Amino acid sequence: MTTAALPVTYPVAPGVRLNVRRGPSTTSPLIRVLPYDVRVPIRCQRRGETVSGPYGTTDIWDNIAPGEYVSDAYVKTGSDGFVAVRCMS
Repeated sequence: MTTAALPVTYPVAPGVRLNVRRGPSTTSPLIRVLPYDVRVPIRCQRRGETVSGPYGTTDIWDNIAPGEYVSDAYVKTGSDGFVAVRCMS
């Protein structure tokens, strides 16, 4: 019997309803807003607009689903750098 590995998820900063955007920029269209106390998978990461948040200032954006990005400044990854593969586009 084979079981699929569960995806690694990371917590969004407490008390934050995080904006999910079409691309790695605060000017990219808003897709949705995540609820409080949610965890997100990181499919890949890419550089984009620099954002300051609870976990520092960074230009790393996390791809959490196809065409959906959140700033890594709001996701507790335990690192100031990349924790996932770089996005291809």
